[in-house]
Amino acid sequence: MQSLWMLVASFVFAIMGVCVKLASATSSTSEIVLCRGAVGMALIYALVRLRGLSLRTALPWQHAWRGFVGVTALWLWFFAIGRLPLATAMTLNYMAPIWIAAIVFTVGWWHRTRRFDWGLTAAIVASFAGVALLLKPTIHADQWIGGLTALVSGFLSALAYLQVRKLGQLGEPEYRVVFYFSASGVLAGLISGLVDHWLQTGELQILHDLSATDAVLLLTIGVTATIAQIAMTRAYRYGAMLVTANLQYTGIVFSSLWGILIWGDRLDLAGWLGIAIILASGIAATFYNARSSKQ
Repeated sequence: MQSLWMLVASFVFAIMGVCVKLASATSSTSEIVLCRGAVGMALIYALVRLRGLSLRTALPWQHAWRGFVGVTALWLWFFAIGRLPLATAMTLNYMAPIWIAAIVFTVGWWHRTRRFDWGLTAAIVASFAGVALLLKPTIHADQWIGGLTALVSGFLSALAYLQVRKLGQLGEPEYRVVFYFSASGVLAGLISGLVDHWLQTGELQILHDLSATDAVLLLTIGVTATIAQIAMTRAYRYGAMLVTANLQYTGIVFSSLWGILIWGDRLDLAGWLGIAIILASGIAATFYNARSSKQ
């Protein structure tokens, strides 16, 4: 079942999140995005050469839009991971399926191709009630920027996922989608890294002096992100949309376990209730959206 690739993607993304949080102690978000993209490009290019595939595309502007929204979402997500408990950052980013349902429903309703759906509306409203429960007890005053950043990241991720599915429907193979997304990350990392170092030191420098631990973490981020990206792209391209989007929520479980094991993260009852409401709302929103699409 092709949708099960999302289960693989969620597990590997959780490992990537752990590495991002560890790397954030010494590396900037720009450096992490740059290295993540560079490793992804190198791995996909090696795969292309090994299998005699082609990177030539007839959809450059489609890739450009996917790269812009996807890398922006990625940058904001990495920023949030470094400033929030891992489970909180992952949960807010994984609101993407709820945003997808909201976007698809709103566009359909606006163009009069869909009727107003009270069930879907209730699921979306409930998800934001879950956000309030999750943020209020777990985020300190100085962490609200991270929380809002993660929310915006989830919305942009929804736009990116919709574009991934569109590219798949247009016949673009997953390795090409991931390659150009990684290339966008390299470009964004280079530009933001140069600006960041210039503002801080007045020097044109891309990376700080990396220790062996820094290098291993950044390399692992790139490898795990590439594997997860390929698995996610395959799931959205070949799998059932409803099943794929819902399996994405297993990433919350994986991230919560890593947060408890490594950092001893502890959420109170309200925090866990917020996560549960967001998860249930996401499943319900995706169900109502899929039902409306069939109708």
